[in-house]
Amino acid sequence: MNILDLLQSIFGGLQFTWANAVMLLIGAALVSLAIVKEYEPVLLLPIGFGCILANLGMSVYHEESFLRVLYQAGIETELFPLLIFIGVGAMIDFRPLLAQPQMVLLGAAGQFGIFGALILATLLGFPLNEAASIGVIGAIDGPTAIFVTSKLAPELLGPIAVAAYSYMSLIPIIQPPIMRLMTSRKERLIRMEYAPRPVSNRTVVAFPIVVTIAISLLAPAAAPLIAALMLGNLLKESGVVERLNKAAQNEIINITTLFLGLAIGATMTAEKFLYDPQTGFQVRTLGIMVLGLLAFILDTVAGLTFGKMMAFFSGGKINPLIGACGISAFPMAGRLSARAALDEDPDNFILMHAMGSNTAGQLGSVIAGGVLLAIVSKMLGL
Repeated sequence: MNILDLLQSIFGGLQFTWANAVMLLIGAALVSLAIVKEYEPVLLLPIGFGCILANLGMSVYHEESFLRVLYQAGIETELFPLLIFIGVGAMIDFRPLLAQPQMVLLGAAGQFGIFGALILATLLGFPLNEAASIGVIGAIDGPTAIFVTSKLAPELLGPIAVAAYSYMSLIPIIQPPIMRLMTSRKERLIRMEYAPRPVSNRTVVAFPIVVTIAISLLAPAAAPLIAALMLGNLLKESGVVERLNKAAQNEIINITTLFLGLAIGATMTAEKFLYDPQTGFQVRTLGIMVLGLLAFILDTVAGLTFGKMMAFFSGGKINPLIGACGISAFPMAGRLSARAALDEDPDNFILMHAMGSNTAGQLGSVIAGGVLLAIVSKMLGL
């Protein structure tokens, strides 16, 4: 009896193959990255453990699996991404963006990777619905990627969600080399005075309401995501529902993230990710991961390029590093850009400017995902 036969006998007849063994190692690797390296442990630990469970007979594709219940309740209904966005909205302070509205340009530039990856995926032979779902990885926004993919290409939800969350956790590794390559030391040393226009409490309370109405009218497909994000922000800024605000920032988002991670990890079966005895190796999964990484790189490059343009036209008053955080990964990307400036000059504080760009990227990713979903759905008649 070989080791695979032994494992099958131990697991009560489970069809355990070498591919399942490899997926167990991948799940363990994700858990190790979460624990040892602390790469987004709140995300990677449940995803990795869910991957392990999926290859031990508890995937979302098994009728009796409790993870299937989580998947149907939170992923198929799109509930989990919306609940997470309520929590994210409750954590965001839009004052830096409202005080520096020009940062909206960097938030728009940070979405270039979405459409660049979509075009490339189409050229590589992916159907339009799958190419659009792959492109949304470039938003570096797990909830948006899950929301769009569940509508356009639910069969790709596992690899796309894993790619989106994995690359978000690897921002501190992926972005710094690109920042150093694309900017000179002189540019990184640019100091930006933070003397913003005052933002009234009335403005920050009205902002989420106005944005929800405007986006819902202009891009209805993005309405659920933007409404959830703005609801969370309104809970924070209203100042009258502190219990709900704290619940959104803590209990709601934490529990939802746990269940979401387990459900996503439970889609990572060997047949879907690595090797299917009927169709052979799943080369497409590797292609999705590569295209997702390329989308992230394109986002960073486009943001830095636009930041350099703003630095030039402002006469050297804007540090181009803030262009790198015009993506959705809030607040990690903003802190990373600020850290890059501090590494060159310990007295160069650009954090508030970076947060303005980062919050613009959060809004930009939701809008871009909604617009993409609307266009592709209409083209395909979905």
